[in-house]
Amino acid sequence: QVQLEESGGGLVQAGDSLRLSCAASGAPFTTIVSWFRQAPGKEREWAAGINENGRSVIYADSVKGRFTISRDNAKNTVYLQMNSLKPEDTAVYYCATDMSGRDWSNVPRRREAYDTWGQGTQVIVTS
Repeated sequence: QVQLEESGGGLVQAGDSLRLSCAASGAPFTTIVSWFRQAPGKEREWAAGINENGRSVIYADSVKGRFTISRDNAKNTVYLQMNSLKPEDTAVYYCATDMSGRDWSNVPRRREAYDTWGQGTQVIVTS
């Protein structure tokens, strides 16, 4: 069974960049992966997703053009490059994957599609 661990969060100023990593252990990491985020007092929301081979990526409108999701399957790691950060990007960021074996034609955006989650990494953006 795969375990996910996020890293790379921190405290930055508006306009700065961060790169988050989601490292998998325990099983080959060749499944769909999404990044979600949860701001204080708000529901967890989907931010970006990537398919098994990294050739298909999708983004929420709120991060499109600023965030880039990518993966290195040889390193069992998925990344989220976040540029031009805004205070509204402040949240705990989670990576998630689906280990059920389902064959997704498109990377799902709903939380219920994912059965394996990391513990999250905090991102704080000050103005």
